[in-house]
Amino acid sequence: QVQLVESGGKLVQAGGSLRLSCAASGRTSNNYVMGWFRRAPGKEREFVSAITSSGSATYYANSIKGRFTISRDNARDVVFLQMASLKPEDTAVYYCASDPVGGIFSDKYTYWGQGTQVTVSS
Repeated sequence: QVQLVESGGKLVQAGGSLRLSCAASGRTSNNYVMGWFRRAPGKEREFVSAITSSGSATYYANSIKGRFTISRDNARDVVFLQMASLKPEDTAVYYCASDPVGGIFSDKYTYWGQGTQVTVSS
């Protein structure tokens, strides 16, 4: 089992920046793909970003490409999502997910955090 706990979400003004963290515990997730997803009010959960176990490859949704950066610190079992140039449409609950394979589809992930709320005001 892998437990994931997100943090860092808050209310921020449009154009601002925020860094989300996802701390993993339990069975080591260093060999796992880590992903970030989000669910906006009234919408389905959508892929945001993912990073391979070594950190050598990263993937981004087109809607956030160039504004968000995913990274990981395997020594600390933490994954980060650095968000910049935030827009009101980025408002959502952001979830961290982990899986040996992962990908861009949420149903490929085994472990999920509880989510952290990001609200971007205009």
